[in-house]
Amino acid sequence: MSHETYELTAVKRDRAGKGSSRALRRNGQIPAVIYGDKKAPVSIALPYKEVHLKIHAGGFMTTIATINVDGEKIQVLPKDYQMDPVRGFTTHVDFLRVSRNTMVTVEVPVHFLNDEAAPGIKRGGVLNVVRHEVEVECPANAIPDALEIDLTGLDIGDSVHISAVKLPKGVTPTITDRDFTIATIAAPAALRSEEGEEAEEAAAEEAGNGEEE
Repeated sequence: MSHETYELTAVKRDRAGKGSSRALRRNGQIPAVIYGDKKAPVSIALPYKEVHLKIHAGGFMTTIATINVDGEKIQVLPKDYQMDPVRGFTTHVDFLRVSRNTMVTVEVPVHFLNDEAAPGIKRGGVLNVVRHEVEVECPANAIPDALEIDLTGLDIGDSVHISAVKLPKGVTPTITDRDFTIATIAAPAALRSEEGEEAEEAAAEEAGNGEEE
């Protein structure tokens, strides 16, 4: 998984609504809910600072956590969080209960390796990343850190499709109806300009020849 698992201590909350949530935030807490696994949702309050730091540390949405709710330890995976659009503070978090048999859908980051061994990049080509993350389905306890793509041997005009990516066991992309593109090696702007000028000159020559005839 992207990061080591961690534990948070929570307390159950009986009241819901905006007023209750604001009161929690004033006291340094954040409202959250745990749902899934065919059990009733549990409304909880968590320490705001700990949760906010975890969100901004990276890997929050792909790391399993344990939440201790009044002595009951529940394994969860963050599924969503809301932030204040103006002030940027976290306002609410949704957690999904998970077990070894739980299958989850997550966005996994893409990492590119060996760009120095890509002839297209050496020639001034640009790595055009179409997808920085790929949505996959996998076991909750086997979420990959990242999908690694080797750029060795790729030249200008080459593309990397999902079929070229070696996926870990049990990991499948949610898009299954096409071999979608993850990245391409694009020509540098100067080369594109030259090719465009050459195409224009060729078109002009053809037009001129047609008039002579």
